[in-house]
Amino acid sequence: MKTALATVTLSGSLPAKLEAAAAAGFQGIEIFENDLTQFDGSPADVRRIAQDLGLEIIALQPFRDMEGMPEPYRSQKLRYIQRKFELMHELGTDRFLMCSNVSPYASNDRSQCAADLHEIAELAAKEGLRVGYEALAWGRHIADYEDAWDLIKRADHPNLGINLDTFHMFARGNTLDCLRDEIPVDKIALVQVADAPIMQMDVLQYSRHFRCFPGQGDLPVVEFVQCLKEKGFDDYLSHEIFNDEFRSSSPKEKAVDGMRSLIWLEEQTSKQPNLPEPEIVDVEFVEFAIEGDSGEELIQLCESLGFRETHRHRSKNVSLMRQGDINLILNREPESLAHEHYQLHGVSVCALALATNDLKAMLERADRYHLKRFANQAGPGELNIPALRGVGDSLVYFVERSGKFRFFDIDFVPVGDKSTGLGLARIDHIGQSVANTDFLSTSFFYKSLFDFTIEPSQDLPDIYGLVVSRTAESRNGRVRIPINMSEARQTSPQRFIQRSKGSGFQQIAFECEDIFTAAAGVGANRVLPVPANYYRDIEAKFGLEPELLVRLKQHNLLYDRNEEGGEFFHFYTVETHGVFFEVVQRKGGYNRYGEANAHIRFAAQARQNALQDALE
Repeated sequence: MKTALATVTLSGSLPAKLEAAAAAGFQGIEIFENDLTQFDGSPADVRRIAQDLGLEIIALQPFRDMEGMPEPYRSQKLRYIQRKFELMHELGTDRFLMCSNVSPYASNDRSQCAADLHEIAELAAKEGLRVGYEALAWGRHIADYEDAWDLIKRADHPNLGINLDTFHMFARGNTLDCLRDEIPVDKIALVQVADAPIMQMDVLQYSRHFRCFPGQGDLPVVEFVQCLKEKGFDDYLSHEIFNDEFRSSSPKEKAVDGMRSLIWLEEQTSKQPNLPEPEIVDVEFVEFAIEGDSGEELIQLCESLGFRETHRHRSKNVSLMRQGDINLILNREPESLAHEHYQLHGVSVCALALATNDLKAMLERADRYHLKRFANQAGPGELNIPALRGVGDSLVYFVERSGKFRFFDIDFVPVGDKSTGLGLARIDHIGQSVANTDFLSTSFFYKSLFDFTIEPSQDLPDIYGLVVSRTAESRNGRVRIPINMSEARQTSPQRFIQRSKGSGFQQIAFECEDIFTAAAGVGANRVLPVPANYYRDIEAKFGLEPELLVRLKQHNLLYDRNEEGGEFFHFYTVETHGVFFEVVQRKGGYNRYGEANAHIRFAAQARQNALQDALE
């Protein structure tokens, strides 16, 4: 199938939208009429720009309130259509997209409506044009695509077909039965694919603000495209997305997201059974960008958690702190991507390395999804670890665990520290705070490239507003990345984004063997303090034994328990440079993140930040 994009999907001027679509690899473009009327140039200019960029203008849209209108509105509409046909000739397109009537004057007489559609199609035929009729989900009398198809059959004109828009179909709970059993492929005039989260709200507001690219929502878009393929459809799949986040984002970045979603959609509908796919199996290391003494506070916090410098790089100013199977890299190298990251964001997590079972296949997959690779400056005999741009300005490295050696066996020299630490064993999860314009893109990045499962969003209460959170999880469950976003300026994610000047990794959680030993080893001055009222609350909620409650309170530990009796113990460190650590212990199959305690953490961090601001 060919790929297209409606200009309404992107922000910016019409030329900027066309350039972004072409750069992302789209073959076609739908011109939204508002974009054309706002453009300071002629339709012929738009045609030339599109041709120079290698784009086919596949439709002019949308037109509505045409069928079933009384006089004098009916005659006015027919004159209007005739003038728009002139525009289409100038644009060089032959598809005219018409939506079902929403006017209070519209007739419910299907015979009259069908006759009007026939007349419009006849006018189009004389001009060598085609008409696609679409059911708007809030249409006055025609709101379901089955009813639109009924009108088209009644009109019975070869230049009239149906436009299929997945949002309008699935927002009203339509099935694919009519498409599968009744609509012939040659009567499909245009296909627009949009996704959306499942929400209970006014359908017009739902449509105008919450559509997203396929794979970013919950609608059965994959099943829809599979049905089209089974019918032999091979025309354009086009995006028509109305979304507040998209309207405030870079058109180039969003166009690339749109292309990736169509690549993902193609993959989902073309999978061969039992075909092995590359898999992310673990977190190999987390890399911090520091410079000189700027990272000393971070190093001291890591040391309080039991980490020690165990290795130094053979040729670069890079050191490795280890504990259990946790690798934290401190990069001070002046000629490096980490240095560039430091220049932009200060002390921060600049990269995440993920272990994969098939490095070659993972890199091929990254190329297929148009992700930019970065080459390391490796010295003689050193590993050239491949990397690509992740979320924000961070990098994602890929390593393949061979069973023979780890990355530090090749590139690093041991320095001899044999301390056992505090019993921290592995990275449990890594929290990422992103701008609202990155929220959908971030989750889809993990879903499309890594085949991570994306959990439904949930709201977490910060004292300054709501934080929206969803988690990306690898197939084997060993890599978990909670993604947090908030539009309230003083919430924890927003404070981090403002300090770091962009989206990034804010939280690193470590799994431990004994949470009480770990907390005692860290020291009270490094642990985020928890208010006494919290312990009264959990005592009432869970009926905890007095001895356990005393120990929790003594070490500022938080607690949660699921319905199956699984338990979760955790504590947070104070923040340094906006980053903080969490230490967790899971018992009895507990597999969540202590979300019930998120508001306690947010409030405690807000108090710590206020105190720090007062001292400064």
